[in-house]
Order: sequence, then C-alpha cells, then structure tokens
Amino acid sequence: MFKARIIGTGSTTPKRILTNTDLENIVDTSDEWITRRTGIKERRISQKGKGEKAFDLAADASLKALEMAGMGPDEPDLIILGTITPDRQFPSVACMVQDKINAVNANAFDVSAGCSGFLYALSIAENAIATGGSEKALVIGAELLSSVANWEDRSTCVLLGDGAGAVVLGRSDKDEGILSSHLGSDGRYWKLLYSEEGTPDPPKILEAFEGKPYYLAMEGNKLFKKAVKHLADVAMEALRHNNLSGSDVRLVVPHQANIRIIEALADRISLPMEKVYTNIHKYGNTSSASIPIALDEANREGMLRPGDIVLLVTFGAGLTWGASVVRWSLDIR
Repeated sequence: MFKARIIGTGSTTPKRILTNTDLENIVDTSDEWITRRTGIKERRISQKGKGEKAFDLAADASLKALEMAGMGPDEPDLIILGTITPDRQFPSVACMVQDKINAVNANAFDVSAGCSGFLYALSIAENAIATGGSEKALVIGAELLSSVANWEDRSTCVLLGDGAGAVVLGRSDKDEGILSSHLGSDGRYWKLLYSEEGTPDPPKILEAFEGKPYYLAMEGNKLFKKAVKHLADVAMEALRHNNLSGSDVRLVVPHQANIRIIEALADRISLPMEKVYTNIHKYGNTSSASIPIALDEANREGMLRPGDIVLLVTFGAGLTWGASVVRWSLDIR
C-alpha cells in the first residue's frame, strides 16, 4: 500500500471583484451586515467571454499545480474534479480540462458532493494511489457559484463566489502525505441546501453574468447547526484515527462557508484561530474550490513545512461532510 502525497498546489479566481458595497446596490444589505454575519468583504465573479468558465479556471489552477510538481500535463493518469456548477450537463468538466491542458494519458471524471466535492475527489484519488491503481493524480475543485445565485435573496447571494483550486498527488512509500480521509452524508436533510428550478434575472451591474436554469436555496439557521456539528465530529474522528490531538495540528484548512461556522469549529475542537487558515474575506464561499484555493495560498505563503500536520475539513449540500489528515511533505522554499 502506498501513501498519496501532495506534490503541487495551484489556484485561480476570476478578475472581477464584487464588493459588499457593490451588493448594496443590488439587494437590501450593507457592508457592515455582511461582514458581521459572514466575514466576507468581497468575492470574485466570472464573466461571459472572458475565458472564465469552470473548465478554464480549473485548467489554469491545474497547470499551476503541475508546474509546482515539476510535471508535464501528460504525466497524470487520473483527473478527478469536484463541482456542482459544471459548464455543461455532459461531458464532465474534468474531461474538458483534460482536453484544454492536453492531459492525454489520464482517466477523467467529476464528483458532485456539494461543497464537500474536493475532499470526496481527494479521497477517491488517495485510494487509487494507495491500491496501485494510479501513480500520479490531479484533483480539482472548480465552481461558478455566482451562476446559481438568486440575486433577489440577500441571505444567500452575498455568500457566493467563483474560483478553482487543484493539487497533484504522487506515490510515496513513507509515512507522509494523506494519512486518512473520513467522509459522511445524510440525505434526510437535503432540503436544507438544494437547487431550485428557475433563473432569477441578474442585476444590471452583472450584465456579463451567465446564469444556470436553477438557483441555490438554503435554510440558513438549521444548516448552520448541522454544519458546526458535523465539521467538529468528523474533524475529531480524523484526528483520533491517527492518534492525534488538536495540539499536533499545524494548520486547519476548512471549507470557507462562513466565518462564524469556522470560529465555532475551532472552538469545538479546541484550536486557536491562529491555527485556522481563512481567506473567506476575499473570495466568499466557492464551494468545492474553497479548500484547494486556501491550501494553495497557505502553501505559497510559506505557512507549511515538511512534517506539519494539516487538517482539511468540509461540509456541504447532501448533506455531506469530510476530513483528511495530511502529513505535509512539500517544501517550496
């Protein structure tokens, strides 16, 4: 059995920044209200005709991760992409990425698990490497959540942003890389966060915006409680499985859904916020893309060193949740 180790990270976001002040001209809200309730100050929004579709962003993030790994696009034998906002119903975004970066030797497919999509994809790739089915894998999270925003609903449209992040996994026979992954779901609560048919008209400020024939609907208060509970439970499950405690963790990289959820998670697992990486103030909730974007930024900011324990933890529609414990082995210094 091999270990799957992260050997490259990459991320990208659209150029357009939509600030809280901009949103004051769209819905009945304020910068103060959004910041206090969510921790978000701005988000990135893709535009038509700018090369910012999900597969464009995913391809760019993938090339950055491959460059860091010192690999060419023809080297991965597996591409798995988490998304709930694919460019087309079919083919998969992963196959479109494969074409765009010329990853001719890979098998490619998508995973749909709400905001947990990246960690679900990471777990599948990890198992493929562990059992010898894959040697080098590209794992991606890519979303255009702005395309499913209801711009008349101030409780949800202020949360959503676009972007993509990717990691490259390679084999290792050492005790490093992904130590374990833990996934869960409970379909009884799917109505807390789901897609509703319809396409609300975008505001004039977003004339270049491209929506989908459905939009995001959410029961925020009930979802908040479920998110905190399952995030904390799966985080502790993952740590206990590896005989670790919060004091062993160098950095937690959580799904960037809401700063209050992240703070509640840190409190539940007895970790100071200094050990929790957040960039939600810049990007908002980018669903499957949030963890790989944050992980790439933390890596490139020099926050991680070989031997560090990194905890990735997420929660999303389904309901779904997951956590991965990583013994970091990548040194970009």
